[in-house]
Amino acid sequence: MSIVEIENLRKIYAGGFEALKGITLGIEEGEILALLGPNGAGKTTLISTICGITMPGEGTIRVGGHDVVRDFRDARRMIGLVPQEIYLEPFTRVFDTVRFSRGLFGKPKDDAYIEKILRQLSLWDKRESRTQELSGGMKRRVLIAKALAHEPRVLFLDEPTAGVDVELRKDMWDVVAELKSSGVTIILTTHYIEEAEAIADRVGVINGGELLLVEDKDVLMARFGQKELHIEITEPLSEMPAALADRGLRLSEDGRMLSYTFVSTGERTGITALLNDIAQAGLVMCDLRTEESSLEEIFVSLVKEGVV
Repeated sequence: MSIVEIENLRKIYAGGFEALKGITLGIEEGEILALLGPNGAGKTTLISTICGITMPGEGTIRVGGHDVVRDFRDARRMIGLVPQEIYLEPFTRVFDTVRFSRGLFGKPKDDAYIEKILRQLSLWDKRESRTQELSGGMKRRVLIAKALAHEPRVLFLDEPTAGVDVELRKDMWDVVAELKSSGVTIILTTHYIEEAEAIADRVGVINGGELLLVEDKDVLMARFGQKELHIEITEPLSEMPAALADRGLRLSEDGRMLSYTFVSTGERTGITALLNDIAQAGLVMCDLRTEESSLEEIFVSLVKEGVV
């Protein structure tokens, strides 16, 4: 069931710039969707429009069945938003700032729930600290706690780990996975493509205001990913043997490695015949290894092409 439904969404600014071009998208309850795209692709505009910060030009958006324009309050109560920028009142204590966010949405006081969130985000020991005393990574966690304070069913994370060190970034991936297990739907924008590869269920690629595709992550990698077979030989070659010239092989500069690109999902990879031909050419293999395309390589190729 789609908890977020977007139909033919367009956003045109006063100067005529079209930031969103007819986007249609359904986001399933309890999934993690990663939105990838270069700077200016429309990721933040899309999130801002769903959250009611920016008004849509055309089209409809529903969150939990509530139209974000006609039923703004009901729709917004279902949404938690963690923005890119860190805006926190510097002299307010962590516990108080999270509790205040809960009150903004008309939720009754529930300090036990606030404690649960702070513990989940490893902030409980910092509950009496003023936000100005926290590191950048801890401030990001406070933003997530504030976004979760009113118990939203949909959480938007706009570049949540920007400027966060690698160790803390992986900790936050664990937090996101835990939120998903509790039934929260998560939409993530990120420049760290390994982030999407690690935690997303589906991946959307957006560029120039257009949604190029939305695909199950594993299906996407199988569909567009390629594998490389690297064959190390015992004696270096000065040039490719004539018998192997038409086999699609590449010879390394030092002459010790033959490389072959193939699609692993095809019915026939051609590897068995290739290895036989290499042996027939008198070459002795001493090592074989394969490498698979990363999500980053797939993403770069899709954005360059601008087509699916």
